[in-house]
Amino acid sequence: MNHILNDLYELANERRQTKEPNSYTSYLFEKGLDKILKKCGEECSEVIIAAKNYNKNNSEELKNEVADLLYHLIVLCVQCEIKWEEIENILSERGKKIGNLKKFHDTGEDML
Repeated sequence: MNHILNDLYELANERRQTKEPNSYTSYLFEKGLDKILKKCGEECSEVIIAAKNYNKNNSEELKNEVADLLYHLIVLCVQCEIKWEEIENILSERGKKIGNLKKFHDTGEDML
């Protein structure tokens, strides 16, 4: 999966540089941070609704909405000049933490 997300990040970064005509990604960069954030918010809401309506026999809606959210989050990272590798490193470190349930409840921190 990392390969796909890395490729998508690189493509988004390229679209930001080249301003490819008729590209939705280029359009988002042209409109700027407010538009990108608006789309992230919309997609997050759509993931929540799709998850609430989730049915094992028909999971396509949820899968598509999660993919849309990931895409828009990648665009946000490119816009803010956060390398995807940095996000992966944070997730990797969080994945190594074991035995933090008490700390999680005491601090209210979000941890994997």
